[in-house]
Amino acid sequence: MKRVFFTGGSGKAGRHAVRYLADKGHRVLNADLVNLHQDGVDYLQVDITDTGQVFSALSGHMNRDEIRERQWPLGFDAIVHFAAVPRIMQTTDVETYKTNVMGTYNILEAAAKLNIRKVIFASSETVYGLCFSHGVPKPLALPVDEDDQPRPMDAYATSKVVNEETARAFQLRTDFDIYGLRIGNVIEPDEYGLFADFCKDPEVRLPNAFNYIDGRDLGQAVECCLLKDDLGFEIFNVSNDQNSVDLGNAEIIKQFYSDVPVKRPLADDECLFSNQKMKDMLGFRPVHDWRGEV
Repeated sequence: MKRVFFTGGSGKAGRHAVRYLADKGHRVLNADLVNLHQDGVDYLQVDITDTGQVFSALSGHMNRDEIRERQWPLGFDAIVHFAAVPRIMQTTDVETYKTNVMGTYNILEAAAKLNIRKVIFASSETVYGLCFSHGVPKPLALPVDEDDQPRPMDAYATSKVVNEETARAFQLRTDFDIYGLRIGNVIEPDEYGLFADFCKDPEVRLPNAFNYIDGRDLGQAVECCLLKDDLGFEIFNVSNDQNSVDLGNAEIIKQFYSDVPVKRPLADDECLFSNQKMKDMLGFRPVHDWRGEV
């Protein structure tokens, strides 16, 4: 079991990943500005944009019991970095970019200098240029996969592309394992009522290329990364196996993507935001099919 420093564990995506890891027996410290008070999860208030706070937190004890038991901290096996401004229009564009880019740099620099040899960081589906694009968003080709050229069109997506390149540079410098997760549209367990609306108006799912990721399956994806070593630098799409509407791919392509090239034969029910790389390399097996949850 791993000792995990998890930034942003109180957010929409982070809370489910933290819960999943703790339930699997990992020791998790939630480093966030807000305490979610999850049983079995330690908490420390940390501002990731403050370099000193990041170094201090990562070189400290996980909780009071550990202080009483030993003078020197036990350290961490891995960092999972989810803390960020989660999308545009929550603060100014410049603050979004600054927080996300400098927060990630601080985490990666501290990991390098403190010899924490596994970092898993949250990138985003937005790097493909669909979510916050102008006009009717269309991918370059189908399915959307990790080989596609990033096309960020906003401060948030641009910050995520920069973070990927920063992570790549630190991996070259350290030879650590640094894995980036291009996380799809996170759906919480109590949000499955949304799918009825998605099915009534499939066009609303164009900015997400029809994908979703259940928060609990996102937790499984993070654990898959924790348990797989020696990959160096990798980027993974994270989604469930299904599209988020009750149309098959033939009908989706006919209605919305008739002029988009198709890279390979597609099963009619497979997600157009491909998770195949994570399944092949990490053994990821999402279990929450929205059609069985609604």
